Amino acid sequence: MYISDNNVNHTNSELQFFIMDKKYTAKSIDVSNSEQVFHIKWADGHETEFSLFGLRKNCPCVECRGGHDKMGKYEVELFKVNPTREFKILKAEPVGNHALKIHWDDGHNTGMYQWQLLRAMSEALEKNND
Repeated sequence: MYISDNNVNHTNSELQFFIMDKKYTAKSIDVSNSEQVFHIKWADGHETEFSLFGLRKNCPCVECRGGHDKMGKYEVELFKVNPTREFKILKAEPVGNHALKIHWDDGHNTGMYQWQLLRAMSEALEKNND
C-alpha cells in the first residue's frame, strides 16, 4: 500500500481479494486526493472512476443513509454534481473479502463499501451517462 498527501494506491496482492467472481474483484485501487478521484481496475478488465465527493456522499453506513431501510441505496447524481467541498481519503483498507473501509478526512470511517455496491454504482453511473 502506498499513501502520500495526494494518493492512496493498492494492488491486488496487498488487498488479497479471493472473491470468485471477477466482476466483484478489484485488481487495483488508485486514489488521487489532488485530482479528487477514486479509480478501480476490476479483475474482469472493467474500470471505474468515482469522484471523491460522490463516493463520500454515498457512504453506505446506516447514519449516512438515514436508516436501515435505506441501506444499499445510493444517489448516482452525486457523482456528477459540482462538489461543494473537497474530501480526502486518509486510508482505505479491506474488510474481509467483501468490502473496503475508507477513512475520510472529515473523521468519518464507519462505512463499509461492499465490492458489489461499488460495481453497482459504477454500472448505474455508466448507464446514467448514456
